[in-house]
Amino acid sequence: MLKKEFILKKLGQVLLHVLFWLGVLFFYTYFFGVGSTDFNQTLYFSLFLMPITITTTYVSIYKLIPEYLITKQYFRFGLYSLYTLIISGYLIFVSIFFSLIFLSNFEYNKMSPISKNLLFVMTGVYLVVIIVSAFKLLKLNLKNSEKANVLETKILETQLKLKEQELNYLKMQIHPHFLFNTLNTMYGFALKKADETPEMILKLSNLLDYLLYQTDKPFVSLTEEINHIKDYIALEQLRFNDTLAVSFISKNIKETTNISPMLLMPFVENSFKHGFIQNGALKVDITISCEAENLRFYIKNTSQKQTNSENGIGLENIKKRLELLYKDKYTLDINDNETTFEVVLKLNTKTLKNA
Repeated sequence: MLKKEFILKKLGQVLLHVLFWLGVLFFYTYFFGVGSTDFNQTLYFSLFLMPITITTTYVSIYKLIPEYLITKQYFRFGLYSLYTLIISGYLIFVSIFFSLIFLSNFEYNKMSPISKNLLFVMTGVYLVVIIVSAFKLLKLNLKNSEKANVLETKILETQLKLKEQELNYLKMQIHPHFLFNTLNTMYGFALKKADETPEMILKLSNLLDYLLYQTDKPFVSLTEEINHIKDYIALEQLRFNDTLAVSFISKNIKETTNISPMLLMPFVENSFKHGFIQNGALKVDITISCEAENLRFYIKNTSQKQTNSENGIGLENIKKRLELLYKDKYTLDINDNETTFEVVLKLNTKTLKNA
């Protein structure tokens, strides 16, 4: 089946070439016949020029252009083009003598007016060569451009897959990290047999549902992220009792605003995990506000200056995710001083919103 298709394709190409050269022969007969009354003489002269034109054209489109010009071997291209020009020019010159000797019986006045002029004859031949060569060059450029586009598409697809794999890896890091911290809190309550344990289990169940089933999505609504932040704060309030002072403010939050899941939660979790109780309380101030497509997240907690500059898995994770998801569309400022730890995140949510 493939062999049959190949043969038919080749036959079609041969037929197309034959029709093209018949068209060139018609053009030559008309062009060189201007001012002449002897049709046969013009036809024979045109037929003599055809092998020269065909050979020169095929050398150009199948040898010079693909092997030297496209591969940027400009010196060889220029050199071999010059050889081709000299040889074809010599043959064209011979064709004029052929017209004079065999077609006009050495009678110069009987020759076709245009065939007497070497410049006109060469113009007719090289015009065909140039047109066909230009078409071949355009075809090769389009083919190379198509190959480049296919290659670029494959590279982009590969980069996208790598990006997705890295994001999935970062999300997988969040799961055990978050669970470890929360289960530690649960363990402490279980040891004390606290009355708040059932309520804590319910809130933890909501958080686990969000963690296990929502974080696989490319984005979630900002209101959903905020609600789970509130559940997490409620869990921490049960754990800290009277030693926790939290201020949580959300302003201008739209239902249509979307963000990557678990994008803000690690900052909140970090404030409780690494926060420091001062004057009998751990103070945490959180503000989330939106203006048009821009989100501003602010969080500050009392802390103690760390001698170790590392902020743990959570913050490093979120920095990488921000760079992958919001590259050039966010700013993250972290200020760690003697008594407070402060984070200001600003990002444009339009990218994920319209995804």
